[in-house]
Amino acid sequence: MIKLEIPERNSLELHHAVFDINGTLAVDGVAISGVAERLQKLSEHLTIHLLSAGTHDNISGLEQTLGYKIHITHRGEEKLRYVRELGPSKVVTIGNGANDSGMLRLAALGIAVVNLEGGSIKALVAADVVVASPIHAIDLLLKPKRLIATLRG
Repeated sequence: MIKLEIPERNSLELHHAVFDINGTLAVDGVAISGVAERLQKLSEHLTIHLLSAGTHDNISGLEQTLGYKIHITHRGEEKLRYVRELGPSKVVTIGNGANDSGMLRLAALGIAVVNLEGGSIKALVAADVVVASPIHAIDLLLKPKRLIATLRG
């Protein structure tokens, strides 16, 4: 669990991290260097969930590289439903695409990533925080004072 006491905002008690894969943790179907190790560190605090439509047809390779099962989701509504079933008040979501915007908005904390594949305007508007890489997103969670500084009222 990660607990955040954010001045002039609600406190957050996060239990789950839900990640989009392509454009967020991977580029062109290949995991970004350093992500697997960071996910492992984050798993000491949060349950890791990976979602993908499998655009680049490399699900099994990404599962092996990242060390987690990837849940296939073809539409944004499926990602939204996944977060809803976990209990949005305990979830942080990380994504970059238009199909991630619903889960970014619904979760207690939404982090949009603008990486080599870009970031959808819908995702950016739905998120609480925008970062330049998945490494930055995971580091915000591993070093929560960074989040507190960004989100304080």
